[in-house]
Amino acid sequence: MNDLYTIGHSNHTIERFIELLQSHSISAVGDVRSAPYSRFSPQFNKEALATSLRPTGIAYVFLGRHLGARPDDPACYRDNRVHFDLLSRTSLFQEGLERLRTGLRTLRIALMCAEKDPIDCHRFVLVCRHLRNEEFNIRHIREDGTAEMHHQAERRLMQEMGVPESDLFADEEELKQRAYDLQGQRIAFVDKKNGEEDEAS
Repeated sequence: MNDLYTIGHSNHTIERFIELLQSHSISAVGDVRSAPYSRFSPQFNKEALATSLRPTGIAYVFLGRHLGARPDDPACYRDNRVHFDLLSRTSLFQEGLERLRTGLRTLRIALMCAEKDPIDCHRFVLVCRHLRNEEFNIRHIREDGTAEMHHQAERRLMQEMGVPESDLFADEEELKQRAYDLQGQRIAFVDKKNGEEDEAS
Protein backbone atom coordinates (compact mmCIF):
# COMPACT_ATOMS: atom_id res chain seq x y z
CA MET A 1 0.00 0.00 0.00
CA ASN A 2 1.29 3.47 -0.90
CA ASP A 3 1.96 6.17 1.67
CA LEU A 4 -0.65 8.92 2.00
CA TYR A 5 0.33 12.54 1.37
CA THR A 6 -1.43 15.81 2.08
CA ILE A 7 -0.95 19.27 0.60
CA GLY A 8 -2.42 22.75 0.99
CA HIS A 9 -2.90 24.74 -2.19
CA SER A 10 -2.40 28.02 -0.29
CA ASN A 11 -1.66 30.81 -2.80
CA HIS A 12 0.61 28.74 -5.03
CA THR A 13 0.58 29.22 -8.75
CA ILE A 14 -0.81 26.18 -10.52
CA GLU A 15 2.66 25.55 -11.96
CA ARG A 16 4.25 25.45 -8.51
CA PHE A 17 1.47 23.25 -7.16
CA ILE A 18 1.96 20.72 -9.94
CA GLU A 19 5.71 20.85 -9.39
CA LEU A 20 5.20 19.98 -5.71
CA LEU A 21 2.97 17.05 -6.61
CA GLN A 22 5.35 15.72 -9.24
CA SER A 23 8.35 16.01 -6.90
CA HIS A 24 6.64 13.41 -4.70
CA SER A 25 5.36 11.29 -7.60
CA ILE A 26 1.72 11.95 -6.70
CA SER A 27 -0.68 10.18 -9.07
CA ALA A 28 -4.01 11.44 -7.67
CA VAL A 29 -5.27 14.50 -5.78
CA GLY A 30 -8.13 13.92 -3.37
CA ASP A 31 -9.86 17.26 -2.82
CA VAL A 32 -11.29 17.30 0.73
CA ARG A 33 -12.73 20.83 0.60
CA SER A 34 -16.47 20.87 1.27
CA ALA A 35 -16.87 23.59 -1.35
CA PRO A 36 -14.11 23.12 -3.95
CA TYR A 37 -13.75 26.75 -4.93
CA SER A 38 -11.43 29.59 -3.95
CA ARG A 39 -12.21 33.28 -4.11
CA PHE A 40 -8.54 34.18 -3.81
CA SER A 41 -6.94 31.45 -5.94
CA PRO A 42 -9.40 30.58 -8.72
CA GLN A 43 -6.80 28.30 -10.32
CA PHE A 44 -7.84 25.83 -7.61
CA ASN A 45 -11.54 25.86 -8.41
CA LYS A 46 -12.69 22.30 -8.99
CA GLU A 47 -13.07 22.43 -12.78
CA ALA A 48 -9.96 24.56 -13.34
CA LEU A 49 -7.80 22.30 -11.20
CA ALA A 50 -9.04 19.10 -12.85
CA THR A 51 -8.33 20.64 -16.28
CA SER A 52 -4.80 21.71 -15.25
CA LEU A 53 -3.95 18.30 -13.82
CA ARG A 54 -5.24 16.27 -16.76
CA PRO A 55 -2.20 16.75 -19.08
CA THR A 56 0.14 15.73 -16.25
CA GLY A 57 -1.54 12.35 -15.77
CA ILE A 58 -2.46 13.24 -12.17
CA ALA A 59 -6.07 12.30 -11.45
CA TYR A 60 -8.45 14.64 -9.64
CA VAL A 61 -11.07 13.22 -7.28
CA PHE A 62 -13.54 15.27 -5.27
CA LEU A 63 -13.89 13.84 -1.74
CA GLY A 64 -15.38 16.86 -0.03
CA ARG A 65 -18.84 15.34 0.34
CA HIS A 66 -17.36 12.49 2.38
CA LEU A 67 -14.34 14.06 4.06
CA GLY A 68 -15.06 17.80 4.09
CA ALA A 69 -15.22 19.83 7.30
CA ARG A 70 -18.60 21.46 6.58
CA PRO A 71 -21.10 18.60 6.57
CA ASP A 72 -24.74 19.01 5.54
CA ASP A 73 -25.82 16.67 8.34
CA PRO A 74 -27.25 18.78 11.21
CA ALA A 75 -26.39 15.97 13.64
CA CYS A 76 -22.72 16.96 13.27
CA TYR A 77 -23.37 20.40 14.79
CA ARG A 78 -23.76 21.67 18.35
CA ASP A 79 -24.67 25.34 18.77
CA ASN A 80 -23.98 25.84 15.03
CA ARG A 81 -20.41 24.54 15.39
CA VAL A 82 -19.17 21.37 13.73
CA HIS A 83 -17.99 18.73 16.19
CA PHE A 84 -15.34 16.58 14.57
CA ASP A 85 -16.04 13.64 16.86
CA LEU A 86 -19.65 13.56 15.67
CA LEU A 87 -18.65 14.02 12.03
CA SER A 88 -16.12 11.20 12.22
CA ARG A 89 -18.81 8.72 13.28
CA THR A 90 -21.03 9.32 10.27
CA SER A 91 -21.38 6.61 7.63
CA LEU A 92 -20.41 9.16 4.95
CA PHE A 93 -17.09 9.93 6.63
CA GLN A 94 -16.33 6.26 7.16
CA GLU A 95 -17.11 5.58 3.49
CA GLY A 96 -14.65 8.32 2.58
CA LEU A 97 -11.91 6.71 4.65
CA GLU A 98 -12.60 3.38 2.98
CA ARG A 99 -12.37 4.98 -0.47
CA LEU A 100 -8.95 6.29 0.51
CA ARG A 101 -7.76 2.91 1.73
CA THR A 102 -8.89 1.31 -1.51
CA GLY A 103 -7.29 4.04 -3.63
CA LEU A 104 -3.97 3.78 -1.84
CA ARG A 105 -3.57 0.21 -3.06
CA THR A 106 -2.86 1.47 -6.57
CA LEU A 107 -2.45 5.26 -6.35
CA ARG A 108 -0.09 7.68 -4.67
CA ILE A 109 -2.68 10.09 -3.23
CA ALA A 110 -2.31 13.61 -1.86
CA LEU A 111 -5.26 14.94 0.11
CA MET A 112 -5.68 18.61 -0.76
CA CYS A 113 -7.26 21.48 1.13
CA ALA A 114 -6.59 25.21 1.26
CA GLU A 115 -4.47 25.73 4.37
CA LYS A 116 -0.70 25.99 3.96
CA ASP A 117 0.19 24.38 7.30
CA PRO A 118 -1.37 20.94 7.81
CA ILE A 119 -1.88 21.38 11.55
CA ASP A 120 -4.23 24.28 10.82
CA CYS A 121 -6.41 22.14 8.57
CA HIS A 122 -9.04 19.45 9.00
CA ARG A 123 -7.11 17.22 6.59
CA PHE A 124 -4.71 16.74 9.52
CA VAL A 125 -6.91 17.27 12.58
CA LEU A 126 -9.88 15.23 11.34
CA VAL A 127 -9.01 12.98 8.40
CA CYS A 128 -5.43 11.97 9.20
CA ARG A 129 -6.28 11.62 12.88
CA HIS A 130 -8.43 8.64 11.91
CA LEU A 131 -5.80 7.13 9.61
CA ARG A 132 -2.67 7.63 11.69
CA ASN A 133 -2.47 4.07 12.99
CA GLU A 134 -2.90 2.34 9.64
CA GLU A 135 -0.30 0.34 7.71
CA PHE A 136 0.83 3.29 5.58
CA ASN A 137 2.82 6.38 6.53
CA ILE A 138 1.33 9.88 6.30
CA ARG A 139 3.49 12.66 4.91
CA HIS A 140 2.59 16.35 4.60
CA ILE A 141 4.00 18.24 1.62
CA ARG A 142 5.11 21.68 2.81
CA GLU A 143 5.42 24.79 0.68
CA ASP A 144 9.21 24.39 0.41
CA GLY A 145 8.75 20.93 -1.10
CA THR A 146 9.80 18.92 1.95
CA ALA A 147 7.58 16.13 3.28
CA GLU A 148 6.94 16.29 7.01
CA MET A 149 6.18 12.98 8.68
CA HIS A 150 2.87 12.90 10.53
CA HIS A 151 4.46 12.21 13.92
CA GLN A 152 6.66 15.29 13.46
CA ALA A 153 3.60 17.41 12.73
CA GLU A 154 1.91 15.97 15.82
CA ARG A 155 4.77 17.25 17.95
CA ARG A 156 4.35 20.71 16.44
CA LEU A 157 0.64 20.55 17.16
CA MET A 158 1.26 19.66 20.80
CA GLN A 159 3.64 22.58 21.16
CA GLU A 160 1.19 24.99 19.55
CA MET A 161 -1.65 23.77 21.77
CA GLY A 162 0.50 23.98 24.90
CA VAL A 163 0.18 20.24 25.54
CA PRO A 164 3.26 18.67 27.18
CA GLU A 165 4.92 15.64 25.59
CA SER A 166 4.89 13.86 28.96
CA ASP A 167 2.62 14.04 31.96
CA LEU A 168 2.39 12.19 35.27
CA PHE A 169 -1.32 11.49 34.83
CA ALA A 170 -1.63 10.87 31.09
CA ASP A 171 0.28 8.73 28.60
CA GLU A 172 1.65 9.99 25.28
CA GLU A 173 -1.39 8.91 23.26
CA GLU A 174 -3.81 10.68 25.61
CA LEU A 175 -1.76 13.86 25.33
CA LYS A 176 -1.79 13.68 21.54
CA GLN A 177 -5.56 13.19 21.53
CA ARG A 178 -5.91 16.20 23.82
CA ALA A 179 -3.97 18.31 21.30
CA TYR A 180 -6.19 17.08 18.46
CA ASP A 181 -9.32 17.93 20.46
CA LEU A 182 -8.12 21.44 21.28
CA GLN A 183 -7.18 22.19 17.69
CA GLY A 184 -10.41 20.66 16.42
CA GLN A 185 -12.41 23.03 18.59
CA ARG A 186 -10.31 25.96 17.37
CA ILE A 187 -10.65 25.34 13.63
CA ALA A 188 -14.13 23.80 13.44
CA PHE A 189 -16.56 25.54 11.10
CA VAL A 190 -19.20 27.73 12.72
CA ASP A 191 -22.34 28.15 10.65
CA LYS A 192 -22.90 31.90 10.81
CA LYS A 193 -26.33 32.08 9.25
CA ASN A 194 -26.16 35.78 8.52
CA GLY A 195 -22.41 36.33 8.52
CA GLU A 196 -19.67 36.35 5.93
CA GLU A 197 -18.19 32.88 5.55
CA ASP A 198 -14.49 32.15 5.24
CA GLU A 199 -13.12 30.09 2.41
CA ALA A 200 -14.41 26.53 2.60
CA SER A 201 -12.44 23.77 4.26
